[in-house]
Amino acid sequence: MRRLGYLSTIIADLGDIFTFIAPVTCVPLIVAVLFSEWNMLLPMATVPVLFFITGRVLKNLPHSGQSSRLSTSLCSVALFWFACAMVSGIPFMLGLHMGFTDAVFEGMAGWTGTSFSMIRSLDTAPDTLLFWRSYMQWVGGIGIIAFTVALASSTGLFRSKIFRNEGREEPLMPSIVAAGRSLWKIYAVLTFCAIGLILFTGLSLWESVNLALSAISTGGFTLHNGGILYYNSVALELLLIPIMIAGALPFKLYFLILEHRRWSLFGDEQVKLFFLFLGAGTVVLTYDLIFFSNLDTIPALMQGLFMAVSALTSTGFQIVALQTWASVTLLFLAMLTFIGGTTGSTSGGIKIDRVAFAYRALLWWFRRLYVSGKVLVPLKIEGRVIPKATAELETAKNMLIIILSVVTIFIASLAVMQYHLTTFSITEIVFQVVSAFSTCGINTGYVSPDMPFISKWIFIVVMWVGRLEVIPVVMLFFALLRGPD
Repeated sequence: MRRLGYLSTIIADLGDIFTFIAPVTCVPLIVAVLFSEWNMLLPMATVPVLFFITGRVLKNLPHSGQSSRLSTSLCSVALFWFACAMVSGIPFMLGLHMGFTDAVFEGMAGWTGTSFSMIRSLDTAPDTLLFWRSYMQWVGGIGIIAFTVALASSTGLFRSKIFRNEGREEPLMPSIVAAGRSLWKIYAVLTFCAIGLILFTGLSLWESVNLALSAISTGGFTLHNGGILYYNSVALELLLIPIMIAGALPFKLYFLILEHRRWSLFGDEQVKLFFLFLGAGTVVLTYDLIFFSNLDTIPALMQGLFMAVSALTSTGFQIVALQTWASVTLLFLAMLTFIGGTTGSTSGGIKIDRVAFAYRALLWWFRRLYVSGKVLVPLKIEGRVIPKATAELETAKNMLIIILSVVTIFIASLAVMQYHLTTFSITEIVFQVVSAFSTCGINTGYVSPDMPFISKWIFIVVMWVGRLEVIPVVMLFFALLRGPD
């Protein structure tokens, strides 16, 4: 009975969220009408209809009425993301006659902001479905957090819990309503700015809108099989760099600029570390491309800068075939991808803030080994002394997520290689798994519609787990198998 009561609380939360998200997913219907793709109306209409009906049914089911705990919030978010991938894959099944697995893969890549795709020919796909892919990534970036924060007062998904689910463990704004409104303002402004920048390159409004949606959300979907290289535009590649960076910076800073007019972009430690990693990544990649690939300095610098930004922001845009890169260069790119962007952004990875905290915590632990147990060695974060109990708890949580992330990548890589004898090297396979876990999608060629069935499901799960930073999915499995403690 206790488990049923616990699960009923999760179901009640999901009912509210599904009901709320239903009208948001109606936007692609407008695109179908504008492009006179009448055959796409029914496939696209299934998404909001299913969300609405499922939401109403779940809301009307008997539930315990108890207040949500952190664990139920984590489970609700994990179930919501997976359900979104399942439902969002239906238009691909009906509109492109894709198989169930490929459609779910496309939906999961969309909602997690990963640029992997199972569509064989993007150039001949209906415009409505192409927009749906970009729109999924846009909503799945920061928009989905705004939705759930706005619902928090009625669903029990409090602000602090929601931001933890996306790796945002710091308080962002003072109230739930203010959080929702401010996030929408920030996201809309950044999106319109991105569209304007891309229009300067000579692309059409249609191309600019889709690229802007996937760039600012650090998603990486494009409208053509050739990706960014299809446009053959150096100007576009250069202008996409600041857009990707904008999506990977903490939105807390934009809020301070928007609401308090505090221009303190580089006053945040994460931002400084982000650009430090980006600079180091660009230098190393450029050097490797000159040394191993015999490229001239300017092409090597362009490729190194763009790919470093794409990897660190977890966007997944690509201007080079990675099969031509040396293994050591590929592993370094994997490291950038694994780190990801900043906490409080739309990017994936384990986040720069977590890496910085882990570094400080390790130094703190080693310093404590060299002194008497009676000596108090403080842990300082940005000049503040953290109480010992809090420091130990946060260190344990931080290291747990990093360790579980590494273990997930290790197990997934072994599983892929165990069930698929392939000509791709171990380095390429591991890179692909890291790219999926960090919701990046930079591709060495392994991920394709021709990959084995089991590999597709491994990548689906890895994208899901990586987007939610492991813990919510683990909590969900515990809830289903054991129930609450």
